Amino acid sequence: MAKIKLTKNELKVQKDALKMYQRYLPTLILKKQQLQSEIRAIEGNAKAVRQQKTELEKEFEQWIAVFSEADAFPKGIITVANIRKGTGNIAGVMIPTYEGADFSRGDYDLYETPLWVDLAANCMEKAMELDLEAEVLEE
Repeated sequence: MAKIKLTKNELKVQKDALKMYQRYLPTLILKKQQLQSEIRAIEGNAKAVRQQKTELEKEFEQWIAVFSEADAFPKGIITVANIRKGTGNIAGVMIPTYEGADFSRGDYDLYETPLWVDLAANCMEKAMELDLEAEVLEE
């Protein structure tokens, strides 16, 4: 293989670059490993959230037919008041984190609405919270 001849200045530039790469490469490799492990953990959390959501949907299937009753479930009974997101720092990279959500309940007459409305509203809050958490984890 033919040798490449460099000038003194170019040789110095190449040696300085080599020193810099040898100095910073272990740090960059460590950052890469930290990010990869964090990505794996987030993917695991997202999978767990999706699993919880499917389990909740299976619970819904048992009594979902009552939602078809006219005016039984008032509109606006559950609204998302606030979504709390934070940021985490992993190896110098800012990642979004889910801290929770605040829901507000609409007013409805407790005597005129069926008993299952409260249970359905609680389950819908859980489902909405799982959806929001999965959405933030996928970002």
